[in-house]
Amino acid sequence: MTASQTPTPAEELRGVGLRVTAARVALLETVRHGDHLGVEAIASGVRDRVGHISLQAVYEALHALTAAGLIRRIEPAGSPARFEGRVGDNHHHVVCRSCGAVADVDCAVGDAPCLTASDDHGFSIDEAEVTYWGLCPACSTARSS
Repeated sequence: MTASQTPTPAEELRGVGLRVTAARVALLETVRHGDHLGVEAIASGVRDRVGHISLQAVYEALHALTAAGLIRRIEPAGSPARFEGRVGDNHHHVVCRSCGAVADVDCAVGDAPCLTASDDHGFSIDEAEVTYWGLCPACSTARSS
């Protein structure tokens, strides 16, 4: 493999020491091709690719891939966990208060932790997680009409 080639999902799994299974490959592809998906949507996407898989197996694979840093788990307040394939860049999120839509927001200053705490209490801060709340364009339009 040359330096310019993107590794396959199987190569990424091996690279972090995980066993390569059809379900894990399908899950990684589903999350990366989705948009801040919940567990049920991920399970459906995996089933479309490989057939039957239990919800427990989906949860176990999500945990393994999150722990390995291949996917990211986000938990907007009041919402179930969602997963995304964008990792390692300390980006943030905007969430619609009405429909729950989630979108990525790039880090304001370009590198982690993006913000400076007014008092770090002696911590060595390496990441900031920000969630912006508001109404998405569709919900804003619906409210104004």
